[in-house]
Amino acid sequence: MQDLKVFVQRLPHAHDLPLPGYMTAGAAGMDLLAAVAGPLILLPGKRALVPTGLQLALPAGVEAQVRPRSGLAIKHGISVLNSPGTIDADYRGEIKIILANLGEEPFVVKRGDRIAQLVFGRVFRASFSEVETLPETGRGEGGFGHTGM
Repeated sequence: MQDLKVFVQRLPHAHDLPLPGYMTAGAAGMDLLAAVAGPLILLPGKRALVPTGLQLALPAGVEAQVRPRSGLAIKHGISVLNSPGTIDADYRGEIKIILANLGEEPFVVKRGDRIAQLVFGRVFRASFSEVETLPETGRGEGGFGHTGM
């Protein structure tokens, strides 16, 4: 693993919440916490924009991806829409999480709940080189379950 320094600014509505952290030594994602003022009830089939109270300054060439937490997904049907959500290196606004309740019961988001995870990655800038034909591969155009079950 490689270390990465990320500057973080805690907004006033997150003053009492801990900064994101890794829950285990081998974890790839840091948990993001809900900086809601009070309980937020997320009804089945609904979505909400949940504040974290954090702003980041990422180094050039790095992105942060917001991803769902597997425990919330399997136990309650809670997911992150537009997942993974990308935080670009030049974005300085508050990180907010689009939570969706895909479950069958209302879900209550409480202050300080771990609602998503943040994973950092390198960014490549691509340039396209248009060609008449692409190089052949063994797979070819096979996709969408072409290898069977």
